[in-house]
Amino acid sequence: MSQAHAEASAIVNAPPSVVYATLADYRTGHPQALPKPTFSDLTIEQGGQGAGTVFRVTVTVLGTATKYHMRVAEPQPGRVLAETDLTTGLTTTFTVDPIDGGQRSRVTIATDWTSRGGLAGYGERLLTPFFMQRIYAQQLRQLDEVIGQGGRA
Repeated sequence: MSQAHAEASAIVNAPPSVVYATLADYRTGHPQALPKPTFSDLTIEQGGQGAGTVFRVTVTVLGTATKYHMRVAEPQPGRVLAETDLTTGLTTTFTVDPIDGGQRSRVTIATDWTSRGGLAGYGERLLTPFFMQRIYAQQLRQLDEVIGQGGRA
């Protein structure tokens, strides 16, 4: 088994504090930025605002649905939000960095996981990042739209 990684970055037309607050809001803001039907069945079990939030979500890629049970941490509050699957250890981070004097933000979504071994694992490490980057690019566009429409909480 080997480590695998996928990430995408984009500029969001809002200050970092607004972007981070939207991402940390798992009841309203964050769900609005999740591309459908890729992400579905988001259920908050605990919390709902930043660190300590526990939720379940289904992610469907190429017709295969995977259920995740995630716990949220804030390794760098106001800058880095991390979601870790309680079963597999897969971790997705959202990093928000100021640009243009803090008027806009560079947002990076990155996921790290342990892939399967053998030929199946090789295929996973080769193809999955490509599909995840496309999903993340869509999510970042939606995040920008949600914030621009005042859709955050």
